Amino acid sequence: MVKLEQRAFDVAAYLKSAGLGRRIVELTPKQAFYSQGDLSDSVFYLQKGRARVTVVSHAGKEATITLLSAGDFVGECALAAVPGLRLSTATAITTCTALKISRDEMIRVMHAEHEFSDLFMKFLLERSMRTQADLVDQLFNSSEKRLARILLLMAEYGKVGERDVLLPKISQETLAEMIGTTRSRVSFFMNRFRKLGFIDYEGRIRVHKSLLNVVLHDLLPDGNAEKPALSGIPED
Repeated sequence: MVKLEQRAFDVAAYLKSAGLGRRIVELTPKQAFYSQGDLSDSVFYLQKGRARVTVVSHAGKEATITLLSAGDFVGECALAAVPGLRLSTATAITTCTALKISRDEMIRVMHAEHEFSDLFMKFLLERSMRTQADLVDQLFNSSEKRLARILLLMAEYGKVGERDVLLPKISQETLAEMIGTTRSRVSFFMNRFRKLGFIDYEGRIRVHKSLLNVVLHDLLPDGNAEKPALSGIPED
């Protein structure tokens, strides 16, 4: 009796194509993948584009909690033991292409295909490390250094392969939300970075590698802005 060879699972092909329990969706800028309060019934894999995840308080104040780029999953809370409601909103910043995977299909492929579950676990660990780094950044670094770090993350410095040195359009209000300061302070820091040759911007921001010196070596004239206190609300 001839044994049939089992075909190896191709993770890249799976995440590029539609199939049972998954479909490709196209989003225009400002269109939502899902909204806070929606049923948490699917996970998205961002194939192309940039997006952001936001939360809105009971008082109606919105805050950006993370930015997404190609290769990221979003909506992974759908995999909780008891499905619930979305705790955040994911919105396209640029034109996006994503694979929408149903909760049942996501659970199936994680159990059946080790290559996929390894990839997903690697993503979750990297996101956890990023969240911890964000917390440390908020606790110990000045708002100026926090802004430099966010710009570098958006430019994807440190990732293997090509980088988006020219950033997608993002408002100073959004940057202020992400680093916990005011729009006027962001404007002041951006002008300073431009004068020092770390960035250029006319409509869109271009990040130069020299901005790494701000994060790695604190190379700013006259030192940084005061670091936030560990108790109470950080002040700028």
